[in-house]
Amino acid sequence: MHFLDQAKIYVRSGAGGPGAVSFRREKYIEYGGPDGGNGGKGGDIIFEAVAGLNTLIDFRYTQHFKAPRGTPGAGRDRYGAGGEDLVIKVPVGTQILADDDERTLLADLTQVGQRITFLKGGMGGRGNASYKTSTNRAPRQHQPGEDGEEMWVWLRLKLLADAGLVGLPNAGKSTFINQVTNTKAKVGAYAFTTTRPQLGVVSHKGREFVLADIPGLIAGAAEGAGIGDRFLGHIERCRILIHLIDATGDDPVEAWHTVCDELAAYGAGLDQKPQIVALNKGDLLDEELMADIAQQLEAAGAKEIIPISGATGECVDKVLDRVIAELPEKSSVETSRGDDEEGGWSPI
Repeated sequence: MHFLDQAKIYVRSGAGGPGAVSFRREKYIEYGGPDGGNGGKGGDIIFEAVAGLNTLIDFRYTQHFKAPRGTPGAGRDRYGAGGEDLVIKVPVGTQILADDDERTLLADLTQVGQRITFLKGGMGGRGNASYKTSTNRAPRQHQPGEDGEEMWVWLRLKLLADAGLVGLPNAGKSTFINQVTNTKAKVGAYAFTTTRPQLGVVSHKGREFVLADIPGLIAGAAEGAGIGDRFLGHIERCRILIHLIDATGDDPVEAWHTVCDELAAYGAGLDQKPQIVALNKGDLLDEELMADIAQQLEAAGAKEIIPISGATGECVDKVLDRVIAELPEKSSVETSRGDDEEGGWSPI
């Protein structure tokens, strides 16, 4: 399945059905009077966040969504049926943005089952029976029904994760997420092996949390260098960042500065989030050299430096311990299950 995290779509709610103009025509009823019914209400446009989706690829092939209009009224005081609501299912974490220069945020779907009525359907028109009065006994006026609402909107997906992996290309992020989750992220000895975000569920010491891996950052990513910084939106909701640094690189300190500068340039408070610096690939260097690089990073301003080896799993538990300490009583994946919540599943 291809990964797509933004799409532009057109949505239109249904128009209301027109009211009817009708008069009773029974043989033995003199002065029968009006009996035209009202039209039905148009269908609403509803967005719903559902589990099991992590891409907006479906909206690449279907961009127009139109709710049905209401049925017209009829004689014998028959009211028209309302149009069915059109429910558009999107992944959890989807934002709905206006099609303007500022991309104004209109809605944010962050919980499974969350539904919002985005566009209201038009009200049905009144039939001539509703205009009958003591002085207007044969009205012929009626309403045509209100028009529905329509607009173009942008959908943007920001994956929901508790912790996020950041670092330069080839820092070992894919190896790390493969080590701690069942994710089968692609690993290769070249830059930009990861071209789209990856999600995995980490189980550690009786706790579970979601870990997100995004493509590597390089200097100038905020201006579009490399894959750019668009995928940083997928870690905006993370509580803590794991910053992986390749200890075998030419300049680990410069690598740390580069990523931190790109986080600050992106904004959204990413540079203010708690950050664990994991000095990776410790299996390729001796302890003395790893300690020396860690001291250089501390002198440059890095905090919470943990030497690890993503390939062998050495000291990875220390990183996971630190992540769990930053999480609330229940992580996003634990809360979404709701087994222990009041009203949750019970075998009784």
